[in-house]
Amino acid sequence: MLPAYHEIVAKKRGSKMIDTGDTAWILVASAMVMLMTPGLALFYGGMVRQKNVLSTLMMSFALLGVIGVCWLAFGYSLAFGPDIGGMIGDLAWVGLIDVGQDPSSIYATTIPHLAFMIFQGMFAIITVALWSGGIVERMKFGAFLLLSIIWFVVVYCPVAHWVWGNGGWLSNLGTIDFAGGLVVHINAGFAALAISIVLGKRKGFKEVPMEPHNIPMVVMGTGLLWFGWFGFNAGSALTSGGLATSAFVATFASGASGAATWMLLAWKDRRPSALGIATGAVAGLAAVTPAAGFVHPMVGILIGIGASVIGYYCILWRTKRGIDESLDVWAIHGMGGIWGTLMAGVFASCSIYGGDDGLLWSGVSLFAKQAAGVVAVAIFAFGMTWILGTLLNKTIGLRVKSEEETVGLDISQHGERAYGGLLS
Repeated sequence: MLPAYHEIVAKKRGSKMIDTGDTAWILVASAMVMLMTPGLALFYGGMVRQKNVLSTLMMSFALLGVIGVCWLAFGYSLAFGPDIGGMIGDLAWVGLIDVGQDPSSIYATTIPHLAFMIFQGMFAIITVALWSGGIVERMKFGAFLLLSIIWFVVVYCPVAHWVWGNGGWLSNLGTIDFAGGLVVHINAGFAALAISIVLGKRKGFKEVPMEPHNIPMVVMGTGLLWFGWFGFNAGSALTSGGLATSAFVATFASGASGAATWMLLAWKDRRPSALGIATGAVAGLAAVTPAAGFVHPMVGILIGIGASVIGYYCILWRTKRGIDESLDVWAIHGMGGIWGTLMAGVFASCSIYGGDDGLLWSGVSLFAKQAAGVVAVAIFAFGMTWILGTLLNKTIGLRVKSEEETVGLDISQHGERAYGGLLS
């Protein structure tokens, strides 16, 4: 069974003729999602120490090239190609064979197959970039690239197929994920937690100051992410009509309520911070992603509030436990993705997207399917990432040398300074 929104769109459109309005919107949405990766680079880059900002930027930006090429060459076929046992796509579409200007008969019948492919490719890139936030300031760049490619093949592509691929086992089960709560946020969040445990704490963690070096950069990155998220979520309707509009408004509602909630939570303990309100906005945006096209837009406010509360206290818990998951990908994206995926199972409405009603309107069936998806993806992402990280750590080594970590990864890994130009 196809994901509900693809199925509903196909029924409404009926034919396989290209709709120029839909096509234009998906191309624009693809560009917006692409912009999120540089936005993420700024968001993460501003939160690290000055000696590691270029290294952090590179971890996101380089993936536009590396994962982008992998997606075009074979990743799209693995994620969305003809099904093999509900687990993975085959290589029928490797090198974009049979992926052309005509619509797909399966995924989006009103836009060119190439448009659907490139839109989904932007999701793959930013998902890999997301978990880099858990391991900044201590990982070798070459090892990061190698792990990223392997993780993309072994973790991302299978999960994308499970949830969104024609014949994927979670899709057949009836689990819904509008724009990536399972595929993107839970996947990346639990991967970040696993690899940060494998790597260990940064040198001087909890002993020396590790304050963000440039909060204006964080706020700028947040703005780019929020802008791109409209393409991320509303674009996942795969049409330019009412469903996209509903998802757009739900996205804004959750981002706004998440930002406001985090500001109030921080205000209770101390002065409200710009970093806090930016983090809250991202928490709300991440959490609404799986539900945006399934729920009434006003439900986005509830999702955003819950995401900030959960993220805020998960960060406090992580800190007390002494886990150095550097930029809190697990707390914001992993736990936020769980919250939003479960809320889709509570508040999903047939009147919004034409599929199954959630727990609030019907019965426990959809909620149980959502819970099954959460458990499966969280365990798989954490377990496989831990295994991959451990194997690479024992073979090529993942961590920079102690003296390289002390001087900073900008110089030791890239031979550059963020604010001083090339080294002489």
